Amino acid sequence: MNFASTALLALAMSTDAFAAAVGKGTALQKPRWSEALRTGAIFGVIEAITPLIGWALGYAASSYVKDWDHWIAFTLLAILGIRMIVAALRAPDENEAEKPDRHGFWLLAITGFATSIDAMAVGVGLAFLDVNIVPVALAIGFATFAMVTLGVMVGRVLGNFAGRWAEAIGGVLLIGIGAAILYEHLGAV
Repeated sequence: MNFASTALLALAMSTDAFAAAVGKGTALQKPRWSEALRTGAIFGVIEAITPLIGWALGYAASSYVKDWDHWIAFTLLAILGIRMIVAALRAPDENEAEKPDRHGFWLLAITGFATSIDAMAVGVGLAFLDVNIVPVALAIGFATFAMVTLGVMVGRVLGNFAGRWAEAIGGVLLIGIGAAILYEHLGAV
């Protein structure tokens, strides 16, 4: 793969994580850069690891990952999206003090994994193209780190203007991303 195609692939793989990060930013009290960087690092590392896993699975069990990746991604994203919508509808906007200062590691890790299932599938495909996966995985991880860090801070601004509805929109976006992944795979069948 050349530099341009690697960069475009990395950007495409990070867009769903960006949408999730905007929702994460809106759900926080007032996220600081340290929290945005922490969230970006968690998502970026996970997004860099999943294509490596997919690449390894490409040799061992490609049909299993290829047949179910869209269902796994849809289910995880839908559950997280519904959770965000319910939280937005339940919490009154005027009680800003109830918003946490930071998200728990496992919530971020699960969200990061849910948005990286497509990167795992890409890794499977790249295994059959004899592509050097390490630079591609690093590019995906770095792009995700940058996009998620930016997304958390964008969520901070949206949170100030839109409050709890921005979190609900983030939840709808996660469900939409999951549905798009599912539609893309089922439409190809």
